[in-house]
Amino acid sequence: MKSSTKDQAEGSFHQIKGNVKEIAGKLTGKPKLEADGNVEKNAGKVQKKVGEIKEVMGE
Repeated sequence: MKSSTKDQAEGSFHQIKGNVKEIAGKLTGKPKLEADGNVEKNAGKVQKKVGEIKEVMGE
């Protein structure tokens, strides 16, 4: 699997996982879990964008 594809796939996975954590934190009233989910979701967005840039650059 190409590096760019791997970054995009992992980024999407972390976005989904972070979103689930964020929602679970909201529903259970646990602000730390909600914040952790938000951080992971945003990190996933960045990783996915890095994969897209790598793809454009041909890596």
